[in-house]
Amino acid sequence: MSKRKEKRIWTVLAVVILLAAQIGRAVIVNAEEHSYVTQNGVVDFGEGEASIVIKGNAGQSLAGKTLSVHRLFEAENAKGLESVDYTVNPVYANVLKTVVASRKNMELERVTEFAIIDYMQTLNSDIVEGAQAEQTLEGRYSDYRYFIEELSSEFDREGVKGIQVEVADTKSDNSVELSGLAYGYYVVEDRSDAEGKHTAVSMPVVSTANPNAQIHIKADYPTVIKKIQEDDNPTEIGEDGWNDIGDYEIGQDVPYRFRSVIPDINGYHSYYYAWHDNMDEALLLQEDTILITIDGTVGSVHKTYTVTPEEYKLLQNTSEETFVIEINDIKAIVDREFPNTNEKQENRYGQVVTVTYLATLGDKAALDTGRPGFENDVRLEFSNNSNVGAENQTGFTPWDTVVCFTYQLEGLKINNYGMNLSGAVFRLYADEACEEEVLLKKVADRYHVMHPDSWDSTSASKAVEVVSDEDGAFTISGLDGGIYYLKEVTAPSGYRPIEEPIRIEVSPVFPQERNSYLKGEGAGEEILILNATAKIKTFVSGTENEKNVTLQTDQAKGSMRLSIVNEIGKKLPITGAFAMPCLFAAGTLFMGAALKRGRRKHE
Repeated sequence: MSKRKEKRIWTVLAVVILLAAQIGRAVIVNAEEHSYVTQNGVVDFGEGEASIVIKGNAGQSLAGKTLSVHRLFEAENAKGLESVDYTVNPVYANVLKTVVASRKNMELERVTEFAIIDYMQTLNSDIVEGAQAEQTLEGRYSDYRYFIEELSSEFDREGVKGIQVEVADTKSDNSVELSGLAYGYYVVEDRSDAEGKHTAVSMPVVSTANPNAQIHIKADYPTVIKKIQEDDNPTEIGEDGWNDIGDYEIGQDVPYRFRSVIPDINGYHSYYYAWHDNMDEALLLQEDTILITIDGTVGSVHKTYTVTPEEYKLLQNTSEETFVIEINDIKAIVDREFPNTNEKQENRYGQVVTVTYLATLGDKAALDTGRPGFENDVRLEFSNNSNVGAENQTGFTPWDTVVCFTYQLEGLKINNYGMNLSGAVFRLYADEACEEEVLLKKVADRYHVMHPDSWDSTSASKAVEVVSDEDGAFTISGLDGGIYYLKEVTAPSGYRPIEEPIRIEVSPVFPQERNSYLKGEGAGEEILILNATAKIKTFVSGTENEKNVTLQTDQAKGSMRLSIVNEIGKKLPITGAFAMPCLFAAGTLFMGAALKRGRRKHE
């Protein structure tokens, strides 16, 4: 007996608890016969004086979880708390024997109670004495953690469910109290179904404590946040323009970003991590722009690691998504690049994973400018069960969505009497000096912007001038928010061109809070209000005129209407008698005869 009392007490990590008491042993019950539901965050087992308080992680409610409580051992402390004695719970005897026998490569019949306890104590990396002595938690890569995983898997194989606790509600601090427990050595597992609940099956881990133990559940799960980078006044938006809403020209490369945090993946042998992206068909992925980085610390030094193309796989045009970027084992990368093996070290997890890429806003955008915009969704798929044999189980985060818009100008060329004028020729510029031309190409019945991001060797040959059609109309699709200058380079026959370029300002109004976009909101009035103005300068009859016009807009179409007026030219003054027209006619005849004679001389 004295030899057993000299065995040292040890601990592990977060959701498994040994409650070592100051007195007596409790009666062991069959763990499969009981189930409980919390009331105001509390369950009273009615077996003893010990308790376990389980605290949820920030932003992760425990409500809805299913906990399995396993008492592997009874525990009896010495009167002076200088030693602790363990006795195997018969319910778990075969589970413990099977795992120990497998690990020690010995026959099951030879595994005794002492052999189990002695073997488990060999896994203790921090040997201390005394029931109340503090211990260092076992590390994320410790063999002990994997031992507990194997126990959990054996629970499943033998059908040992433990005492089930359905967390219907929690205390105000997002905790659950398991009270009235007998003194013993406990494992508490989160057995919640991750699918549809945005959670993960927790790591089964253990620790020693005195009658009132408090632990944090290890049901960490990753989240993913998607952003789009607005290029118009990014400093005003904050974080260099990264938010949920943007607008762009057709042909422009739209920057996207996913950001997630590596959760507590202690005990996982490997950890699957995959981003599922579903984008509007008007957006075209530029796969060579994909960049994945992991930021964290090694010791106290910040480090950024760039994931190599060999370490991830790109799957395009899957049955449900546009593409998937998957890393089969992100834990292997984290373990190698951020090797913090001591559980007490800061930043042992929590590395930030960032994915960036560009997607071009293609010509299809011209067919659906304005609302509801072009959405892009992402969700993260991740490992959610570390138990041996269940490594392929995964869960998903909810979808996160961002949106972008583009606009169009509907022009109408008329004279000052409202007659439609065909044949007017225009060019579009990005600057008032009309040196930075916005190239346009003709597609069906409209003109598309060709942003420099999409220029190639054929772009110049595709570029055309805008010409008003028989009805005086023209449409330029794929405009961004901002200022453009429309210059009339050739007026309709018989009309004077407008010399000064027309200044057009496209002014979309988005919500002040641009980081909480929800899928489908782009169709609503609260997301996009399109305003547009034009400044037109003309010189008529010796007088310069300047006017500012508020353009009529169609929010749903993302369009603005601009009427461009050419004044009817007035005749120059004439003098002379009524016979003057006859003289003009005669002069014309004489001139014609003279030209004819001249040609004959040269023959």
